[in-house]
Amino acid sequence: MTKAESAYDAIVKALAGKRGVAASKMFGMPTLKIRGKAFAGLTDDAMVFKLKGAHHTAALTLRGAKLFEPMAGRQMKEWVQVPAAHAVAWKALAERARDYVAKTA
Repeated sequence: MTKAESAYDAIVKALAGKRGVAASKMFGMPTLKIRGKAFAGLTDDAMVFKLKGAHHTAALTLRGAKLFEPMAGRQMKEWVQVPAAHAVAWKALAERARDYVAKTA
């Protein structure tokens, strides 16, 4: 198991089953959803988070972070891909993403 997978699994254990959060799949990747809406997922050696405003801006300042692009030329503007080098920040980002998506779900 990679460092990214281990960190993701810890986040799933911490968040799944609470306040409507469930582990699922999106684009074939492991994903966390709240009330059926995705808010975070694991892709390769990174996690992606659906964020808005200051949280989105702050996540993009992390070294190596970028807009998530599941297919070439198809950036998902609200989604930030954060590499495993910042795994220590992933849980907080997942919680912010959950809170944001919960308001729209």
